[in-house]
Amino acid sequence: MARRSDKGRTTFVKARRASVWPWLGLAAFLILIDQFTKVLIVGYYQLGDVTRVTGFFDVVRAHNTGAAFSFLASAGGWQRWLFTGIGVAAAIFITWMLRSHANQRLFAFALACILGGAVGNVIDRVMYGYVVDFLQFHWSFLKPIFHGGYFPAFNVADSAITVGAGCMILDEILRVRRSK
Repeated sequence: MARRSDKGRTTFVKARRASVWPWLGLAAFLILIDQFTKVLIVGYYQLGDVTRVTGFFDVVRAHNTGAAFSFLASAGGWQRWLFTGIGVAAAIFITWMLRSHANQRLFAFALACILGGAVGNVIDRVMYGYVVDFLQFHWSFLKPIFHGGYFPAFNVADSAITVGAGCMILDEILRVRRSK
């Protein structure tokens, strides 16, 4: 409830609260796109298959049992459930945050992207035991950083998380600037 004073009278009006549903819808849309593309890759590619699309981009089938950049990929299997648990906990927390901040468009967009990506990768971990990656970029200037100049393969969910993280940083920069 918000207070409003009109000509000496104080009245209470309900503050408008933005709906969380459009943001959950965006997250669901990202999950569907992510899973659809992964079903295509799993259906048409064997592990290690590569299709050269351009001089700097390939479609591949790679499995990641670890986290970003294959962190803990060779840990023996326990990491599957650790990363699944982290993803589920993150999804619950992000959904709660979305309910609280649905009216903050850029922040809610960022949260929805991260939520969609996190759930997309959790689905992979539960179904396959690994995350299916298939987008791979390579440039010669990356050779000092990545073997052969190949950036690690990733997927739609990873892209959504990255876009969400970037938007969250942008939202914070804009918020700080507005407060000055």
